[in-house]
Amino acid sequence: MEIAGALRTAREMGLVACTRCTRVWPGGTARCGRCGHRLHSREPKALQRVWAWWAVGLIAYLPANLWPMLETRTLVLSQESTIVGGAVDLARHGNWGIALVILVASVAIPVGKFLAIASLALGVRGGSALPRHRRQQLYEVVEYIGRWSMIDVFVVAILASLVQLGAVAQVSPGPASLFFALSVIFTMLSAQAFDSRLIWDEDPAPLAPPLPEGRPA
Repeated sequence: MEIAGALRTAREMGLVACTRCTRVWPGGTARCGRCGHRLHSREPKALQRVWAWWAVGLIAYLPANLWPMLETRTLVLSQESTIVGGAVDLARHGNWGIALVILVASVAIPVGKFLAIASLALGVRGGSALPRHRRQQLYEVVEYIGRWSMIDVFVVAILASLVQLGAVAQVSPGPASLFFALSVIFTMLSAQAFDSRLIWDEDPAPLAPPLPEGRPA
């Protein structure tokens, strides 16, 4: 809201918004009258929860890349493939498109999410070079791509259910699949724990509105 050239937030006006249905209520209201969600001007200990889920997700992501994601057994051999190793094998056989999808979904996106969440949390306390609206957009992107981060687990589950030829050949998930799924879940919880309203709390004093043309300063 703009009054006399100054921008005022809902918090400064004594209002609080429901994070579930976005309805705005007077400050001090305990619960949203529309959906019943508990109201907080800012989520208590939001950054602590963000860092806790972030750290657990990062810990789970390490064995997800070091341990085998897929175990293949046939009559003559037994093979274990990590995420990166499996992508490299696919590239060697000419399947560059599939290898690229696996690397992007299993390496680039998870690492990017870790970096994005950490930068958002650090920017709340220490400031950031990114403008506030860009950080808000970054937060929305992180939340949106979270649902697409399970592609490796889905591929392993499909292969394990389709390629079951008894004693001839068998495909089964490796231990990394569990840790990869846990890492995705923990990073999603970390992103959801972040209260994006904290981005706007550091709003500096607004600039004075420009003077009309022809009027001296």
